[in-house]
Amino acid sequence: MKGILKYIKPYILQMVLGLIIKFTGTIMDLCLPWILAYMIDDIIPQNNVNLIFIYGVIMVICSIIAVTNNIIANRMASRVARDVTREIRHDLFVKISYFSNTQIDKYTIPSLISRMTSDTYNIQRLIGVMQRLGVRAPILLIGGVIVTLTLEPVLSLVLIATLPFVGIMVYYVSKKGVPYYSEFQMYVDKLVRIVRENIIGIRVIKALSKTEYEKSRFEKINKDTSDKEKKASIVMGISSPMMNLILNLGLSIVIIVGAFRVNSGTTEPGKIVAFLTYFTIILNAMLSITRMFVLYSKGSASAMRISEVLEEDEDIVIKNEDYIESKYHIEFNNVSFSYNKDVNAISNINFKLKRGETLGIIGATGSGKTTIIKLLMKFYEVDEGKIRINGYDINGVDKNELHKKFGVAFQNDMIFENTIYENIKFGRDLRKEDIFRASEYAQAKEFIENLREKYNEHLTSKGSNLSGGQKQRVLISRALAKKPEILILDDSSSALDYKTDSLLRKAINDNFKDTTTIIVAQRISSIKNADKIIVLEEGKIIGYGNHDELIKDCYVYKEISDSQMGGDIGEN
Repeated sequence: MKGILKYIKPYILQMVLGLIIKFTGTIMDLCLPWILAYMIDDIIPQNNVNLIFIYGVIMVICSIIAVTNNIIANRMASRVARDVTREIRHDLFVKISYFSNTQIDKYTIPSLISRMTSDTYNIQRLIGVMQRLGVRAPILLIGGVIVTLTLEPVLSLVLIATLPFVGIMVYYVSKKGVPYYSEFQMYVDKLVRIVRENIIGIRVIKALSKTEYEKSRFEKINKDTSDKEKKASIVMGISSPMMNLILNLGLSIVIIVGAFRVNSGTTEPGKIVAFLTYFTIILNAMLSITRMFVLYSKGSASAMRISEVLEEDEDIVIKNEDYIESKYHIEFNNVSFSYNKDVNAISNINFKLKRGETLGIIGATGSGKTTIIKLLMKFYEVDEGKIRINGYDINGVDKNELHKKFGVAFQNDMIFENTIYENIKFGRDLRKEDIFRASEYAQAKEFIENLREKYNEHLTSKGSNLSGGQKQRVLISRALAKKPEILILDDSSSALDYKTDSLLRKAINDNFKDTTTIIVAQRISSIKNADKIIVLEEGKIIGYGNHDELIKDCYVYKEISDSQMGGDIGEN
């Protein structure tokens, strides 16, 4: 909870004011049964109508103050809980946004989503309830016990005797509840992951007739999650019935003993009525305290999960600036990397690009093409070797500053539920002319102009109302709009026909002469005219040179060329 407390500190004064208001209202509630007992035993026997009226008015005033103060305090508590949670959620989002891919892989996307949603909700409930009941319930409990001692010391002993049993129950619940709810949240993460996978992959699941398989997989994790929740709920569920039993037994004893004491003339009816009212108040206060401990168990488990993310150290740290004079824009020097620190995804990658040159990367799926891109953009840190941009080791460059150099279009990049214009602009400081020009270069202008709303055409999430080729052209427009220093096209033209692909490459060559371009492609026609081409196989470079050199010297490249275009791909 320590990591969460810093978010509460700015609201301490507001919380204290709310607690004072809540305290005043609670004291008024405690006064009512005492006033009623005094009226029954002392005022009514006097047959003084004026006094009865005065004390009746006092009870009404106390009731109004109690209700009004509780409403005001509850609203203040809700406002604080809402604002604190909003700040936590904001910082959590920012923290996750700057996570490296390694950190995202560590926590998993479903777990991060769960922490952003259900865990922050548990925190909000905890903060709200602790303010609403954290003062009221203890005051009603302690104040009720004190008042009953002044009214009926003998009967109060019965009440006090029950409290240690209640205390043991609360301790047991709090000790067992947190671990159980932490385990439950882990299974919720797994459940969210499977749901996410199925929603994203629904088409392939149906196409391969794997619906029943996925249903059984979901049913298993759903059952396991329910079992974990059941286990936690059993522990939490024991508390309320057991406390009800303990306190109701005490209440029964009080009623019996009280009846005997009234009959014997050792006490008065009004005091017994007040005592029973206080006993009910104390019972409800204990149930409220139990509820707080249940919410504390959930909130504490969630707080630990949130703090874990917020306190995560930067795994890619900015190291001492390492600069060498170089005529090359981008350099990979003996770069090796593995995702699992076991088998290398790429090994000993070496290449150099001057500003304005184009590098093509080709190879089978899983050969390491996208890994090179991820390392260049510092999504991961290299295991061995160095990557330099303008002579600077990228490990010495701030990630934000580094990423400003890039314009990137991935094959399955995100199309947001917004207009085409806003999807291309992407919240950046761009002029309309930049948007229109980028769409023209990306060969997207023609189809956009044919849409009913043109650039104001609203796209659904993931661009499902566009064809594959149209989506890719919107994504490429986004990459080109800022006139980047380095342009990366990661298999981003795979859905384009050869003519459109050719026009796209010509537009880039003609209008982005100072931009260094890296094209990851499956088609040789997309990279044929590149200044340098890398052929990858199992994470290693097996061919490096221009197209003509590779046709002569690299069997794999020639084989791909022959299979795609019969060895003659023509001029594009």
